[in-house]
Amino acid sequence: MLFINTRPNTRASELSLNIQQAGFPVLDLPLLVLEPCAWSSELQDLYQQLPRATCIVVVSPSAVEFGMQGLKQSGVSLQALSKVQWVAVGEKTAQALAQYGISSYVPKVETSEGMLQIPLLQDLTSSACVAFWRGQGGRQFMMETLQQQGISVLNFILYQRHCPVQTIQNFDQVVVQLQQHQHYSVLISSEASWLNWLELMRAHKGLLTRGHFMVLGERLYQLLLNTQRQQRLSFHLYQLPDLNTATILQCLRAMPRNA
Repeated sequence: MLFINTRPNTRASELSLNIQQAGFPVLDLPLLVLEPCAWSSELQDLYQQLPRATCIVVVSPSAVEFGMQGLKQSGVSLQALSKVQWVAVGEKTAQALAQYGISSYVPKVETSEGMLQIPLLQDLTSSACVAFWRGQGGRQFMMETLQQQGISVLNFILYQRHCPVQTIQNFDQVVVQLQQHQHYSVLISSEASWLNWLELMRAHKGLLTRGHFMVLGERLYQLLLNTQRQQRLSFHLYQLPDLNTATILQCLRAMPRNA
């Protein structure tokens, strides 16, 4: 079965290589590109408040990169954050933080729900302050949940996400390729990726029925279920607990043989 890797180019290569080596054809089709937000007085003010945070939640390796760039620009040192706890959305993000000498808590399940289960976040009091290093539109559920508990949130929107121009320009060729396969599989790791996929497929909804969509976490799984119901679409759906290569391969191998 054709595997469509929709991860950003900077995160896709290792996964694509491993899937190919396991015997599956792979199409790299990034659905998101990340660009840093322009520096602003709002960001400067947020960085000045950062030393008072109880913890900093970092949602991606890109958030580490852009967050550290902003930290340098703001004039706030890592030493000023020595008492702050760090939370990483997954192992890749934790590794990116480790390059700066920062150890972090990592959830067992790499989703917003999984992160909320970390004891550090469960034990927060209403006097706590949690900073989020994130992209536009990301991790809103997690922030809203903490705010409902009376916890103060510092919302750092460090980068924007949009569908890559090259993906849009080349999608007619992708459609031709999909038409040559009875079934295909797609990795969907965020709501933004899914919405971009739907927009790209708007004129080709018949091809959606051939899709086997592997989605990260329960909330995203429910989002795709709702799309099925609301738009009366039929496609195959699988929930992933993480984005590890072994997990994705296990899911691929469990798909129908004739797919």
